[in-house]
Amino acid sequence: MTAATTTTMTTTMTATIDQSGARHEQRALFGELIAKARELGPSRVAVVHPVDRESLLGALRAAQEGLIVPTLVGPERRIRAAAATYALNITGLRLIATEHSHEAAERAVALARGGEVDALMKGSLHTDELMQAAIPPQTGLGSDRRMSHVFVVDVPAYPRPLLITDAALNIEPDLLDKRDIVQNAIDLALALGIETPRVAILSAVETVNPKLRSSVDAAALAKMAERGQIRGGLVDGPLAFDNAVSSAAARAKEIDSQVAGRADIVVVPDLESGNMLVKQLDYLADCESAGIVLGGRVPIALTSRADNAIERVVSCALAVIVRHHASPN
Repeated sequence: MTAATTTTMTTTMTATIDQSGARHEQRALFGELIAKARELGPSRVAVVHPVDRESLLGALRAAQEGLIVPTLVGPERRIRAAAATYALNITGLRLIATEHSHEAAERAVALARGGEVDALMKGSLHTDELMQAAIPPQTGLGSDRRMSHVFVVDVPAYPRPLLITDAALNIEPDLLDKRDIVQNAIDLALALGIETPRVAILSAVETVNPKLRSSVDAAALAKMAERGQIRGGLVDGPLAFDNAVSSAAARAKEIDSQVAGRADIVVVPDLESGNMLVKQLDYLADCESAGIVLGGRVPIALTSRADNAIERVVSCALAVIVRHHASPN
């Protein structure tokens, strides 16, 4: 995809109006993220197991946008067959041949550990297969902070970017895991230019109920932020999803909060609830989402295998932005 294509895509989308009357052009956010990343210059990215149309096309479009210099890692025969089948030109790209997807994940992680690439991009393999290679601290990309995933969702009816975490990596995080999940999301928001991001810790209720673990964890995380254990954002909870994103719902429930109704980040109780939320937004609310794993030595652009090429391109853009924010030089 060329810059002109991106501009056309952004300007031709229909505008919608949220409850507050703020206008939001659909896909405008994605266009802005691509433009921001392009200004920073390309990052070297290992594309892991790109053996289907969408994963290979996403990497090629990200390269055409000037976001990445891709290294394709995976079974050479399958990569070249996909390129030929869908008329995708991979001439001149570095290709590291492996026997299978497991080896592709291991080789890509080794490239990142060795400083040969700045980020990873998931291709056509399961998330757990890639992360099993990435997580071990001795051989992978682990750091002193727990790795977590953040979706950046373009919601036409919401007047700002919406970050949702963790809906892809940590299944049932405990309180200390959630602290790292929150901090990773705040760091991403800051890299994206969101000043003092508002973080809503979600539960089914707005008051603490000892029988509902998510409400207790939410209250603890809010207090941890007050005491400096989480930095860079305003953290409040427990909040239900409606009063996290709707000022009208927050007023109706008489919630006095700097976060309620204006959340930039929502932190879900567990992977199941988060995964359902993101897919409901994608398939029922005309939203699109890009995804990234943070907390490791390098960012990982991580999307669903069902995601389209533009969502993969924007995930690459997030990786580029995060990489430059962490290492501005």
